Amino acid sequence: MTLTQLRALVAIADSGLNVTQAAERVNGTQPGLSKQIKQLEDELGFLLFTRGARSLEGITPAGAKVIEHARLLLIQANNIKALAANLRQVHDGELRIATTHTQARYALPPALAAFNREYPTVAVHLNPGTDAESLAMLDRDEAELAIISSAGTLPPSGYIALPLYRWDRIILVKPDHPLAHRTDAPRLEQLAQYPLVSYESSVDPASSLRQTFSSEGLAVNLAMTARDADLIKTYVRAGFGVGVLAEMAQSAEDRDLVRIEAAGLLPQCTCWALLRKDRILRDYTLSLLRRLLPWLHGNELQRLLRGAQAAPSLPPPHWRERQAPAGIGEFEI
Repeated sequence: MTLTQLRALVAIADSGLNVTQAAERVNGTQPGLSKQIKQLEDELGFLLFTRGARSLEGITPAGAKVIEHARLLLIQANNIKALAANLRQVHDGELRIATTHTQARYALPPALAAFNREYPTVAVHLNPGTDAESLAMLDRDEAELAIISSAGTLPPSGYIALPLYRWDRIILVKPDHPLAHRTDAPRLEQLAQYPLVSYESSVDPASSLRQTFSSEGLAVNLAMTARDADLIKTYVRAGFGVGVLAEMAQSAEDRDLVRIEAAGLLPQCTCWALLRKDRILRDYTLSLLRRLLPWLHGNELQRLLRGAQAAPSLPPPHWRERQAPAGIGEFEI
């Protein structure tokens, strides 16, 4: 039994039993992975997958148990590599970050630019997607760090959760829209009269946007959803409706749209950096976290990572408090 065989096994499971996709995950070939699995099955003495005429059809009960342990072994193997690299003070490698398009486009560039100047030999791989997809990548150990947002103050359980900052939603409309001429913020029942353009996650009945409207007995009229804030703004310009998006997603290029503050109207969100509890971080990952959490004092970050402290001593700052004077969408690092 080898780590290569276990990587092949887990890759196939995480690729929905598509061996071709699994081969791409591990930089191998389809025949090579098939051979690795056959050798592993021969050594173990039982089948890991059920097979059809030309493809894998399912995971056997025994295979599911082996995959569970294989994941743990692969994590520990990665931990040994990370520990050794830290002890040798090796400062090259890869950093995989799973996050949303909005965070990747507007919030992370300043911190990652400074990180790149400090660690130019570390390749950063951004994987923009939904919050759920980011968590799934973290669970599969395909990312060292997930950066997501949640309404309220509670992060998803089961992870090391570091609050980066709080942020509010804004409303963007065309200058000729009726809401553009108001002198005060609209009430929720007034906003419900118009079609909305917002994030794809708003389709979920459990989304904070839908929950806010339903708590007042109101329905949400979603005319368009998208993962990318820039697409939301594009379709607001195209006349699809009222844009509802994160405040950091407004840039200097959006002067043709009218901004309406939605703080107090829609729930405030918190942006979190999430880490697996069973992973040893590379030193450069810790350096990035320090850049993302400049408001933590002394060794507070280390205590949080060790689990010696349950939560930061202070609440995270608001996004607007972290903005740099240089312009919209940048914060001090």
